[in-house]
Amino acid sequence: METKINIRSLDKSELKSFLISIGEKPFRASQIYDWMWKKGVSYFPEMRNLPKPLIEKLSEKFVIHKLSVDDSQKSNDGTLKSAFRLFDGNVVEGVLIPTKHRTTACISTQVGCSLSCAFCATGKLGRIRNLSADEIYDQVVEIADQSKKQYQSNLGNIVYMGMGEPLLNYKETLRSIEMITSEDGLGMSPRRITVSTAGIAKMIKKLGDDAVKFNLAVSLHAATDAKRSAIMEINKENSLESLSEALRYFHDKTGSRITFEYILFRDFNDSLDDAAQLARFCRAFPVKINLIEYNPVDGVEFKKSIPERTDEFAKFLEEKNMIVNVRRSRGKDIDAACGQLANKNKAFNKD
Repeated sequence: METKINIRSLDKSELKSFLISIGEKPFRASQIYDWMWKKGVSYFPEMRNLPKPLIEKLSEKFVIHKLSVDDSQKSNDGTLKSAFRLFDGNVVEGVLIPTKHRTTACISTQVGCSLSCAFCATGKLGRIRNLSADEIYDQVVEIADQSKKQYQSNLGNIVYMGMGEPLLNYKETLRSIEMITSEDGLGMSPRRITVSTAGIAKMIKKLGDDAVKFNLAVSLHAATDAKRSAIMEINKENSLESLSEALRYFHDKTGSRITFEYILFRDFNDSLDDAAQLARFCRAFPVKINLIEYNPVDGVEFKKSIPERTDEFAKFLEEKNMIVNVRRSRGKDIDAACGQLANKNKAFNKD
């Protein structure tokens, strides 16, 4: 039996070509796009301005995959973590993070992750599959709806910092951003979107070649190859030298300031020597540094740095005229903080 095609995998020109091939007017593509992306319909009969014969043809050949909220947990600090059930039964997690001035959606790009960073729960799952652009997009739609219902606030920012490595799902990640920022979709500014990567040099260069308008964050966590390779296997094939070269290339192509995410692990990467190494690495291009407190993960022996050492680390960098923010974790009590996604979710721990 022929498998139906996910219609949202087609761009508008491909959809127009299909419509012409079956004798329909190409303007119908804009109507269908509006129903699928802006109105979020799940079934073709809900597209009320389409003729019935066209609805029947679409229903025969295509399907609209929609995710659903499988489970939600609310933290004491207001953070809301959701498990999203996909059409094939797989689950990913997304997080709504409220602050005084805005709400932020943290979304996933893969089911699981192949990078196996030593401090991260998601990597313990391995990579199960990439998400499609519409599955990434739908997480944003659901979290934006939660933001309105829970906090009477429009979604302010989107960070691609959930499960998975976005640049290992490059095509679908960029297409999801295209639809989030398009007038055919949510119409959000790309400057409100940040994509976080563990540091895949050749794909960072490709971002530069593609002249992307969104923000780029790099999970650095150490500024020497020895330490970074000890906690992030990706560094063995993407050394700090190659990463620095790629980031210079990206900055030259886009003019964008790069953000470094740096988790402080007690007695591993939180000394003033480590801060000095980080400062030296950051000389090549304009950066912003987010210092992040470590969040516990089952079976991992790392501990978070003590507050005094965190403050000393930040002060050292600030005295080097660097932009530094100390990020206090949100949602730790529901395992929604950085590195914890899938840590204790029942959907990932079935017998």
